[in-house]
Amino acid sequence: MPPNTRQTTIHMDPTLHKALKLKAKEISTSISGLVNDAIRASLTEDEIDIAVCEIRAEEPLVSYSDMVARLKNDGIL
Repeated sequence: MPPNTRQTTIHMDPTLHKALKLKAKEISTSISGLVNDAIRASLTEDEIDIAVCEIRAEEPLVSYSDMVARLKNDGIL
């Protein structure tokens, strides 16, 4: 186990656990490695979403009725 790691207990659906165990074996890694990778990917996705929200925070708000009107004017609706 790598240094500076923490042990935790998680409760998993048995079918998911079996699939995770098989995948870990297939790609020569550990279940812990797969779980850590999945958590990193999820947190990275959150970081990207937050950055996009911050960029778009200054955009003007458009009401639903205005958007429907625009779609009608553009011949989309």
